[in-house]
Amino acid sequence: MAIDPVCKMQVDEKKAAATSVHKGTTYYFCAPGCKKAFDSAPEKYLGKA
Repeated sequence: MAIDPVCKMQVDEKKAAATSVHKGTTYYFCAPGCKKAFDSAPEKYLGKA
């Protein structure tokens, strides 16, 4: 199970509502709205490296 970086819900990778690739890593989302929020500001949800 993956963790949605926006809402922190557990997401089954095979049933994810949406996915996004950022810097070579695939992120899984519970809903399209979480993907939209992530895509607009990924560093906000991932923290500073």
